[in-house]
Amino acid sequence: MTQFSSYSGAQTVSRAETISAFMRGVYGWMSLGLFITAAVAWFTAASPLGLTLLQSPGLVIGLVVVQLGLVIGLSAAIQKLSGTVASMMFAGYSALTGLTLSSIFFVYSTASIFQAFVVTGGMFGAMSVYGMVTKRDLTGMGSFMFMGLIGILIASVVNMFMQSSAMSFAISVIGVLVFTGLTAYDTQKLKYMGEVMPMGDATAIRRGTILGALTLYLDFLNLFLMLLRLFGSSRD
Repeated sequence: MTQFSSYSGAQTVSRAETISAFMRGVYGWMSLGLFITAAVAWFTAASPLGLTLLQSPGLVIGLVVVQLGLVIGLSAAIQKLSGTVASMMFAGYSALTGLTLSSIFFVYSTASIFQAFVVTGGMFGAMSVYGMVTKRDLTGMGSFMFMGLIGILIASVVNMFMQSSAMSFAISVIGVLVFTGLTAYDTQKLKYMGEVMPMGDATAIRRGTILGALTLYLDFLNLFLMLLRLFGSSRD
């Protein structure tokens, strides 16, 4: 009986360590992705390439198409990719996002961009911790937030033609709520993923951390953009 209890306790500790290592990997890769995006966006805006992109909508659309291809390909084929290829695709996607995101430095003041980033970090951190520690099943909330995300996408497409400032404001407000909720839901989902992650399989763990990092990266980035649209002050 004592031996069984010792084995069970050791297995629990090992599983807890695996979950902890998995989540550290997720946050580490997400942070690296955000750093790459911020660095590329900053240097692009400070170079002649920034103005080139600003004056070349066709080039920007092309970059966005490549971005979508990368994120869809990475998500769909993650189980077939090696850890190295998945990592390179995630880094490439982060860099391309930095290129397209460089335009915000021409629209908003640097101070407001920094403030939005800090606020986003605080909100994201709080909701991610909540997702990790809560005993409540957030599946229902996640489904509701996903429906809200679909609504935001549809409304955004419609507003491209309407150019309504009121609708744009409403989309940003709802977007903040949606991506805040998704942060908690996705964190809990990743925690559960870590619980069933095969211990000792480094490739599977790397694939999982990259997919998790991409998920939280998108939550953070979209929350940041929604907050920037709401509270960002014009560069002029």
